[in-house]
Amino acid sequence: MRIPIQNVTPECERAEIAGWVHEERDLGGLTFLLVRDRTGILQVTIPKKKVSPEVLAAVKEASRESVISCEGVVKATEKAPGGRELVPDTLKVISRAATPLPLDVSEKVPADLDTRLDNRYLDLRKPRVNAIFLIRNAALRAVSEYLWDHHFTQVQTPKIVAAATEGGTELFPLAYFDKEAFLNQSPQLYKQMLMSAGFDRVFEIGPIFRAEEHNTVRHLNEATSIDIEMSFADEQDAMKVLEETVSYAYGKVADTCSNELAVLGLNDFEVPKTPFPRITYQEAVDIATAKGEALVFGDDLSTAAEKIVGDEMGTMYFITEWPSSTRPFYTMPFEDRPEVCRAFDMMHPRMELSSGAQRCHIYDLLVSQIKAKGLNPDAFEFYLNPFRYGMPPHAGWGLGAERLVMTMLDLQNIREGVLFPRDRHRVSP
Repeated sequence: MRIPIQNVTPECERAEIAGWVHEERDLGGLTFLLVRDRTGILQVTIPKKKVSPEVLAAVKEASRESVISCEGVVKATEKAPGGRELVPDTLKVISRAATPLPLDVSEKVPADLDTRLDNRYLDLRKPRVNAIFLIRNAALRAVSEYLWDHHFTQVQTPKIVAAATEGGTELFPLAYFDKEAFLNQSPQLYKQMLMSAGFDRVFEIGPIFRAEEHNTVRHLNEATSIDIEMSFADEQDAMKVLEETVSYAYGKVADTCSNELAVLGLNDFEVPKTPFPRITYQEAVDIATAKGEALVFGDDLSTAAEKIVGDEMGTMYFITEWPSSTRPFYTMPFEDRPEVCRAFDMMHPRMELSSGAQRCHIYDLLVSQIKAKGLNPDAFEFYLNPFRYGMPPHAGWGLGAERLVMTMLDLQNIREGVLFPRDRHRVSP
């Protein structure tokens, strides 16, 4: 029976494996194949005078990245990866790879990102790239575990909608029979409706779509958003859940992905300590202005300002008490300072990871805020109706999964943490 390569040890005596030919070396009387599966790499050693003609013929046929299976004796050897090798009795080529390869999976010959993404099926075979997605899987699993353990119900909300979440034009329109429809840019409105329905605490991990014409290393047009909403809570409660969720995810990655972290060279991986520092929007503006990025109250933080403040903070942190003018209509303002609202951003020193707030649960105030943003309340009737029939105070946030992984693993481009990224130029593969 075939066993994973990571389980092959000299104590096995014999083993049957299957995988891809990672590298091949012909030294005359000896041929070495490095065979790779999802768990590791094993050296297969073929002494040409001691193996059968059938094995020699199969070795000759096996090009790099061909899928093969082999069975034989396992021996200890210090010179081989992992300190062991397999000398095959049988070797079969299951699927021969065409030559030349579009890119080098062993990464001895570098490839630019576009070439890698065009041939993603090959790129994902690289141990370094594969490690990114094993860690992403562990992080998202940890997020779900933490939220389930804290009494959140996982939900799935519609991705085809009739109205924008926040107004504006950053929407992808759809030909939806005889109606106007769009791809949803956020589950926000539906999360809030579920608070009226008595769900109390919900979370969703799902796709969001933004028709923004960005072309940067940290923006996508289709992304994965981790969203929560919780009743009888304010922005302080939401921030506590957010920082603990993120710290828990880091901790799980540290505990369960040591091999993958080592492949990525992240041997000094650190779990952020909670609570994260908090500064107000005005304090962030003051820090940026003092370092030469002049801002005034009501300005959004520029990329340069985020970098200045991030360098100053040196760790994950929150920016709180944002100008109401910069936030969506559903954000709750301070009662004694309506120009400031109960919103927050969670920041990594490199970039924003999450936005959240206490939401407005008062029907009349919500309608007036929709109008103040230049929007028509009639377009949001489906959303507003629950606020007329008993809506508890509530708060929540949305966290970008790709940005979480990007900053966790110090990736230089957000597309590296997405299997098949979608940006303004790429819709295939």
